[in-house]
Amino acid sequence: MVKPLMFIPPLIFAGLAGMFIWGMQREDPSQLPTVFAGKPAPPVQLEPLGSFEPFTDVELRDGKVKLVNFWASWCAPCRIEHPNLEALSNEGIPIYGVNYKDTPSKAQAFLSQMGNPYSELGADPKGQMALNWGVYGVPETFVVDGEGKVLFRFAGPVTERVIASDLRPLLEGKTPAPAQ
Repeated sequence: MVKPLMFIPPLIFAGLAGMFIWGMQREDPSQLPTVFAGKPAPPVQLEPLGSFEPFTDVELRDGKVKLVNFWASWCAPCRIEHPNLEALSNEGIPIYGVNYKDTPSKAQAFLSQMGNPYSELGADPKGQMALNWGVYGVPETFVVDGEGKVLFRFAGPVTERVIASDLRPLLEGKTPAPAQ
């Protein structure tokens, strides 16, 4: 004879497993979430990159929606996204570049070779600003509103699809995308 109590542990296990699976579901499972969505961006802590003076918190909160892009010359996906950043820059969209753990001469050579899409630029040689912003690796791009609030974060190269589906609506002042 089967005792009814022996079904309780498997039912509890199945219930917990279902809750864990449901809790891990995201709209885009390849994206990493950010705790800063809807909150003020962490402080800007940058050093000059060659002749470029670093941007500050004041520029980040200048009333305009902008992109903050973490990049490096040694980053292959950064080369892939670069033409898309240049296209956005040519449209007049402000892009603030943060050169991450890079050699200044290599970063400047990268910009000379590929072009400079950044309206503001600074270096994060030790990665402290990236750490404070929750950057996992480069490239990563944040959409920041005119008051310095993070609207969206995208980890990975900015592609035409990402621009159309995630960035452009925010840059045009439309409803924010789900927090990433």
